[in-house]
Amino acid sequence: METSNTPAIGWIGLGRMGEAMVKRLLKGGFGVAVWNRTRSKAEPLVGYGAQIVARKLDLAGCETVFTMVSTTDDLMDVLFGAGGLVTGERKPRVVVDSSSISQEGSADIRARLEALGVAYLCAPVSGNAKVAKAGKLLIVASGPQALYDTARPYLQAMGRKAMWVGEGELARIWKIAHNTMFGVVIQNLCEITVLAEKAGIPRHVFLESINDSVLGSMYTRYKTPVLTNLTFEQVTFTPKLLLKDMDLGMGAAKAYGVAMPAAAATRESVARMVGRGYEDIDFAVLLAETAKDAGLDLKPENVKIGDGLES
Repeated sequence: METSNTPAIGWIGLGRMGEAMVKRLLKGGFGVAVWNRTRSKAEPLVGYGAQIVARKLDLAGCETVFTMVSTTDDLMDVLFGAGGLVTGERKPRVVVDSSSISQEGSADIRARLEALGVAYLCAPVSGNAKVAKAGKLLIVASGPQALYDTARPYLQAMGRKAMWVGEGELARIWKIAHNTMFGVVIQNLCEITVLAEKAGIPRHVFLESINDSVLGSMYTRYKTPVLTNLTFEQVTFTPKLLLKDMDLGMGAAKAYGVAMPAAAATRESVARMVGRGYEDIDFAVLLAETAKDAGLDLKPENVKIGDGLES
């Protein structure tokens, strides 16, 4: 890959989130070169203007490379493993990581990158792939503020708002706290929805009332169609990934000496889902599990209802 043809932005990791975020960058007029372990997942992006590279090392000529992968080990591998992004003579100036990983793992990666002369910005997000597609992500970053200021145009192109919360790995703590609340909210939303339905209130009616109350949020609204019609096969986030994040939350609580009883109970509920074999299915299947515990056999209501993300 020639330097003159190298876009300013490289991207590694094209899962549901990564693909949606790259499309927002392309729509914003930025050139993006992409690499994904499974090349077929990258190919649809060519129609939107992306370049596909054969190797991670081919992105080393980009000024800034974003990474969006599942775990700390995955991030270590794409950066420092065989053929990793920073293992060649050429290296990008900046790595911006939007994965959900631990504070400790992120700090280790920062130290290793900075020792190689590569700057590092944490930039986790609030929202799923549908939120990303709608351009409504919140992106929260930490690291050197000057680096954030430089990357901010890219971050703003991918969402509705970008924020800097401080130096180092503080954005990791933010993301861990965010996803811990994410789990607790869906747990409680499922519980109260089952309570209301067993008492006689149709699910879609109850969920609409919650969405329009002081308790409603973008989160409760965009989960409403799935909870109403039980379309759990439309995956936004799996129970296994939610369990990983709840474990990160409980680990952080232990490290900082903060009691989190609601989060601890939720963690066990999510672990039970994972133990029952739920894999490629949306985490909102928690509603069905909660209903079973209450002796309630849920049926799809087949009600057309918006998720609040339509443009």
